[in-house]
Amino acid sequence: MASTPESKIKAKIKAILKAHNVYYAMPIGTGYGNSGVPDFLCCVNGKFLAIEAKAGKGQATALQPRTASRQQCWRVRLLINETNLDYLTNVIAECMQ
Repeated sequence: MASTPESKIKAKIKAILKAHNVYYAMPIGTGYGNSGVPDFLCCVNGKFLAIEAKAGKGQATALQPRTASRQQCWRVRLLINETNLDYLTNVIAECMQ
């Protein structure tokens, strides 16, 4: 199976999460699930972290911010691409404190 640009970003995010021993789940988007759910749902030192992976200059879909704004449980919401992977590492470090 060929890797898509977004799957490569997801692999890098997984590596960062595993390196920091962060619990995460990746909900599968199907017709039976909720639309607009982030790619990664994480728990970092008791703090909830939602991560949406995008390749290149990809933006959140119109539904994703609306879904996030309805949820009061988000501690941190991030849109991560190849240019800001370091930001994810910094957020994790901050949550670990």
